[in-house]
Amino acid sequence: MEKKLSLKAKTTKGLLWNVVDKFAVQGTGFLISLLLARILMPSDYGLIGMLAIFMVVSQVLVESGFSSALIQKHNPTEEDYSTIFYFNLCVSIFFYLVLFFTAPLIASFYKTPQLTMITRVISLSIVINALSLVPQTKLTIRLDFKTQAKVSLFSVFISGGIGVYAAYNGFGVWALIIQILAAAFIKTVMLFYYDKWIPDFAFNMASFKQLFRFSYKLMTASLVGTIMTNIYSILIGKFFYAKELGFYTNAKQYPELLSTSITSVLLGVTYPVLSSLKDDRETMLLVYGRLMRVTVFFVMPILTLFALLSDPFIHLILTDKWMPIVPLMQWICFARLITPISALNMNILNAIGRSDLFLKVDLSKVPIVLIALVVTVPFGLKAVVIGHFVTSFIAFFINAYYPGKLFGFGVFKQLREMKTVALATILMSAGVLVSTYFISNDLLKLIVGGLSGICIYLLAAYMLKIEEVKDLKEIVQNILGKKESH
Repeated sequence: MEKKLSLKAKTTKGLLWNVVDKFAVQGTGFLISLLLARILMPSDYGLIGMLAIFMVVSQVLVESGFSSALIQKHNPTEEDYSTIFYFNLCVSIFFYLVLFFTAPLIASFYKTPQLTMITRVISLSIVINALSLVPQTKLTIRLDFKTQAKVSLFSVFISGGIGVYAAYNGFGVWALIIQILAAAFIKTVMLFYYDKWIPDFAFNMASFKQLFRFSYKLMTASLVGTIMTNIYSILIGKFFYAKELGFYTNAKQYPELLSTSITSVLLGVTYPVLSSLKDDRETMLLVYGRLMRVTVFFVMPILTLFALLSDPFIHLILTDKWMPIVPLMQWICFARLITPISALNMNILNAIGRSDLFLKVDLSKVPIVLIALVVTVPFGLKAVVIGHFVTSFIAFFINAYYPGKLFGFGVFKQLREMKTVALATILMSAGVLVSTYFISNDLLKLIVGGLSGICIYLLAAYMLKIEEVKDLKEIVQNILGKKESH
């Protein structure tokens, strides 16, 4: 009992600091991205979007799943950490050189000569990020999300300020590149400063092999997932124009910011916690089910409300040049409703050490995505996004298969867990549409729609006796109580 209380306290503390990390950081990043979008052109984002798959694939191969392997292993040694550090560094240098020398080929593929220099400069972030992987993993193992919050917030704020300054001074796409490099550099320096970790001059092959047996399956699954996610950018960049890819890049940026903020908060804290409970299935399932309900409670109304108010938001904040992204953004919002739940379903497989099943599930989704792309690309950008919406929901059913088989918590039980929140969200949507119907001013529509949406949702959730309302009330009371005590 004492162990469970201690674990709950550590999880709660970690969760709170991870919330601060993700939402403060993402909130700051969100504001900075709005400023940049007002200054820069869609084609600037399109140029970065063309390189997205090369960057993220390289990053996946550099990390190679070792961060998760270190977290999953009980009491990793200094030799383990040093071994993975040198591996990550060497692989990052290798992939930087690959991108450096193949940059002209990438530029030729997209028929955009300026991508040669852009590729060679922005790829430096791969090496810089590789240096920070082990220090950040060490902090995660200790559930020290407070330090990570400080590091992330500072790096995003400073690099964002540098990026905005560069954009205002006419740097164009290079403002985005400068921001990316600055963020990676500041984060790496600060992680080493706070963690006080220096790698030993050691590389243990036995340690590497042991960790690799777990990590390579995660790496393969992550690689497949990353390619499938970013293949949209490749095809849009190839068959359309940089401007259209810029529309797509920004259309998915804001829904994904909301969705991944919540997902990363939960997964960042719960993976080490669930891993520590892998021998206590009963407690692990209680935590797992609880997390799913909390996730749905926040994700569903937030993304739905954002979709409903996307038109006045884009028109007011980003100006008319970005209005074509509104319908794209709305479809992506609804696609992302289910993404955090899918991520939780996959996360529990890693937590119990079944990275083989994680890989199997991810590979099974590849044909579905490819078929959707082949069918939708000839019909234009909007058709591609709708196809992505359809495949996201199909993926949810696939991801829920093993949780159902292994733990008896499959797709139908999960849908039952969501039904009251879905009803509250529908009532909220109706209220927002009615309250904003006769309002033409964009700012007033955002204010009225946002406030009425929040109030109606919380009232509906209270009337439907959704348990998370009580938890939310207790959190607010604790925060207010602490402020009063000061």
